[in-house]
Amino acid sequence: MAMNNECTLLAAFSNNSKAQAAVQELERSGVERDRIHAHAGGTAGTGESTQHEGGFTGWLKSLFGNDEQDYTTAYTGGNTIVAVDAANNEVDSIADILDRYDPLDLQAQSTSASAAGAGASGSRSTAQTTPPKARATANRPDETSSAVPVVQEDLAVGKRSFQRGGVRVYTRVVDRPVEENIRLRDERVYVDRQPVDRPVTADDLKGNQDEVIEVKEYAEEPVVEKRARVVEEVRVGKDVSERTETVRDSVRHTEVNVEQLADAGKTGFDDADFRRHFQQSYGTSGASYSDYGPAYEYGYTNANNPTYRNRSFDEVEPDLRTGYERRYPNSTWEKVKDSVRYGWDRVTGKA
Repeated sequence: MAMNNECTLLAAFSNNSKAQAAVQELERSGVERDRIHAHAGGTAGTGESTQHEGGFTGWLKSLFGNDEQDYTTAYTGGNTIVAVDAANNEVDSIADILDRYDPLDLQAQSTSASAAGAGASGSRSTAQTTPPKARATANRPDETSSAVPVVQEDLAVGKRSFQRGGVRVYTRVVDRPVEENIRLRDERVYVDRQPVDRPVTADDLKGNQDEVIEVKEYAEEPVVEKRARVVEEVRVGKDVSERTETVRDSVRHTEVNVEQLADAGKTGFDDADFRRHFQQSYGTSGASYSDYGPAYEYGYTNANNPTYRNRSFDEVEPDLRTGYERRYPNSTWEKVKDSVRYGWDRVTGKA
């Protein structure tokens, strides 16, 4: 089974049978065989891999560098070396198994102060723990430096349109009943015959011929005519105006403050003086100097900071308070303010 090993444990045995017994118990405990390497008497033993250039001693050197001399000596002297690749959570159990089979105490036998021991019988130091080969040969970044990312936010203000309301106009035709009075004329023809008794006149004789008299009757009727007129106009439009609006928000950025730590040998940092001040000011409060020591040093260090040079404590107090509360969130400024000021005054000559 493939495994991402965290370390390699080594033990040296003067008796090869003990080494093989340890190997068998390791297998019974669940350690895969391909993670166990046994090397007896300077020859390639069980589990030696051909991937190690220079044989077993070359493999030891790849793990330990110049500190492998004890194991090389034990190996060339005819002892059996057992190496086990182990994860961090297996180290204790594997070391216990190796301890039970009486490994050699190479540290006691070695006269080199830099040699790494394999441990005495029954001792946890019997197994030498080293980084695995893969980690030992990997290129590592410089662990003595670290990078502090400086992040800054910018405010970008744009605009977008959105519907805030409006009107919708509908039109429809509605029938409305109306009425109007009008006077109409009707004609009726009537014939009225009346008996008379008078002498005939000349006019009467003129009409003594065939004659047709026609009288027509007329009547009036209403005539309806509709005339459409525009009586109103509904206009729909919109007025456009512009306004200036101030957008207020906050943006964040990383502030990096480089603070020089106090050096008692160079800056004259006097811890004893601060302890005396602590006893005088807080000795009866039951507090511990460890609660106030960082405050004394904080005031002393910032008084030496070029950023605050030639400035009074009252002037820089807001900045000091912000920095202190950020660094020591479990403390309070009002509690340690006098201690910070005393450390400041020790540098500025006011204490």
